[in-house]
Amino acid sequence: MDEAKSLSHSRWACKYHVVFIPKCRRRTLYGQLRRHLGEVFHELARQRESQIEAGHLMPDHVHMLISILPKYAVSQVVGYIKGKSAIHVARVYGERKRNFVGQHFWARGYFVSTVGRDEGVIRAYIRHQEAEDRRLEQLNLWS
Repeated sequence: MDEAKSLSHSRWACKYHVVFIPKCRRRTLYGQLRRHLGEVFHELARQRESQIEAGHLMPDHVHMLISILPKYAVSQVVGYIKGKSAIHVARVYGERKRNFVGQHFWARGYFVSTVGRDEGVIRAYIRHQEAEDRRLEQLNLWS
């Protein structure tokens, strides 16, 4: 609780591990889009008074460690980030590729878990997720 923040009548440290995927788990988060989406996510989180503390965009899913004020529901913030980023992707990249159909870029659901005292473990998991996925794919090639 050393990083607890304050509001007028409360102290809080609400951090969440959030994972969500593109529609049909398409492997579309590559190259220019991948670099650009990180900036978009950070700006959208700031608009909801939240902060993305760690994150990693995989080719077929997104991991983020996000700090959200207690006055906002996690579903509000994640829904806002997914909705506005889908609109942004459709406007900026929609004319270049047919994969980005309208404003339906992300799948409907998401995974969320509270971080608590395991923040270091979650940060390491997010940081090393890509290498771990590659290792598991290599193992699956042999079976």
